[in-house]
Amino acid sequence: MDTRTKEAVRYLGYGRHAVDEATLNLIQHSFQELEKVANARIVYRIFLVSDITDDRLKIGGMEIKSKSLGKNMKGCQEAVMLGATLGTGVDILMRRASLTDMAKAVVLQACAAAMLEEYLDERQDQIAEELLKEGKYLRPRFSPGYGDFSIEHQGQILGMLDAPKKIGLTMTEGNMLTPIKSVTAVIGVSTHREPCHRKGCEECEKRDCMYRRNEG
Repeated sequence: MDTRTKEAVRYLGYGRHAVDEATLNLIQHSFQELEKVANARIVYRIFLVSDITDDRLKIGGMEIKSKSLGKNMKGCQEAVMLGATLGTGVDILMRRASLTDMAKAVVLQACAAAMLEEYLDERQDQIAEELLKEGKYLRPRFSPGYGDFSIEHQGQILGMLDAPKKIGLTMTEGNMLTPIKSVTAVIGVSTHREPCHRKGCEECEKRDCMYRRNEG
């Protein structure tokens, strides 16, 4: 089972339980459909980080109160701020499926989430390679909603990136991103290498989340 299929299975909530063949076939078919309509895009900028304390920090002009993000960013002088989306075609595909086949719609949601995660990992690796030339290293990716990093900061991030104009990524009044399969995130940049720069679930304090990756 490849990595993104494992991620889709995780998003479906199987945990360590075996997945039946029919579900695996539906997952593969869903990925094929998503690949035809997805238009993955990303925008990012690097900002200075300052005033880091145990529960507060400043990234560019954005002041954040977050103990979990402060811990993640400790020792960083800069941060990559990003927004990414799979595009409106994915939204349309999932919406159509929800009207005719709810089981398929659920699998499409999981597969789209896995595709977005895979895309982010690939782009993060590219950013890491560029920064490595300057002797800089990335910390784990951290999104609003992780731990006590408020989801309300998403609007500020979109504004700082000019994301609506550059990649068509906007937000509803309820702080939900649109297109649906989109994400905003902050990645610390430091001159010290971390053992791993992908610790999304491991860094999040929501231990009871049903989508949490198995540790160990």
